[in-house]
Amino acid sequence: MAQAQLTIDLGAIRANWRALAAMNAAETAAVVKADAYGLGADRVSKALAKAGARTFFVAQAEEGVLVRESLGDGPTIGIFGGHMEGDAPLIRDANLTPMINSIDQMLRHVESLPGHPFGIQLDTGMNRLGMEAGEWAALREIALSQNPFLVMSHLACADEPTHGMNEFQLQNFLQMTDGIKAQRSLSATGGTLLGEHYHFDMTRPGIGLYGGLPFVDAQPVASLSIPVIQVREVNPGESVGYGNSWVARVPSRIATISAGYADGIIRAMGPKAHVWANETRCKIVGRISMDLIGVDVGPVKDLPDTVELLGQHQSVDTVADAAGTIGYEILTSLGHRYARTYVGG
Repeated sequence: MAQAQLTIDLGAIRANWRALAAMNAAETAAVVKADAYGLGADRVSKALAKAGARTFFVAQAEEGVLVRESLGDGPTIGIFGGHMEGDAPLIRDANLTPMINSIDQMLRHVESLPGHPFGIQLDTGMNRLGMEAGEWAALREIALSQNPFLVMSHLACADEPTHGMNEFQLQNFLQMTDGIKAQRSLSATGGTLLGEHYHFDMTRPGIGLYGGLPFVDAQPVASLSIPVIQVREVNPGESVGYGNSWVARVPSRIATISAGYADGIIRAMGPKAHVWANETRCKIVGRISMDLIGVDVGPVKDLPDTVELLGQHQSVDTVADAAGTIGYEILTSLGHRYARTYVGG
C-alpha cells in the first residue's frame, strides 16, 4: 500500500476544547472554518458538540451550511465574513448568524432577512474585518436596538503575550462596547491564554483545538505516517531527486517515501525537515517532489514500513518551522489523497 495515513484524534480535540474552556468562566465556542483547519468539519463539529460546544464559527456561509448539516438544529453557527451578496438564502435556510462587518452588510441583512439573528464585528486595530470606530458610532444605536447575538473583535498579536497591541486593542474594545447589553467576545486561542480581562462573555478557540501553538499544553491531534516504497544505496558523488540539489558525500542509504507536495507537504521545507523511523530522526534529502520524498535512513537499524512526519515525535509547529511557516498552514494544506482515520470518536 503506497497511500499515506492521516490519523485524526477526535478525543484529543475534545480534550483541548475542555482544557481551554476550563481557563475561563465565559462560554467557549469552537472555530471550525476551513474544514476544521483541514481535519474534517463534519466529524470535528460533532465531536466538539459532544464535548459541550454550542456555538461554532466558520469563515463563509457555504462552510456554515455544511456544519449545519452535520450538527442539525440547535447550535449557533456564526459567519466571520458576515452577510455577503447572494448569501441570504443560505443564511436563512441553514439558520446561520452572520457577523456584520460594515454598514453595507447591515443594510443588506436587515433588508433581505428582517428579524434574522446577526452579530457585529468591530475593528479594534487589526484593519482586517469589522467596523471602525466612526462607522460603529454611526450604526451603534440602530444595531443594538436589533439585539445582536454577539459583538466581537479579533486580536492581532495574541500569540505574543507581551506585545503592546494586545492592551491597545483591549482598551479600544472596552471603549467601543461600553454599556452594551449584548454578549461580547475578543479572544481566540491566544486571547484565552492572556487571562480573564480578555475573556468577556465568549472565547472562540481555533488552532488550540487542533494541537497548535500558542497553546503549548494542547494534546497532539493529527499524525501522518508515510509508506516507504524503495530503499537504495547511494555512492559518494551521486545525487538524489530533481536538480541534483543533494549529493552524497559518503556512502548513504536513501528511502523513497510515498508523499509530496500534491499531498500538501510544503516543498520549501525540504532542506530543513525530518521524518522519524521508529525512534530515529531521519533527514529529508533532495527536493520534495509531487508524489515522492527522499529520506536518509542510514542511521536506522530496522527500517519500518512507514515513517512519521506528524505525530508523537514532532508537532505541526515543528514541521512548520522547517517550512518557514506556521502550524495553521501545515494543517490546512493537508491533502485529500491520504487515507484518513478518525480515532477517539
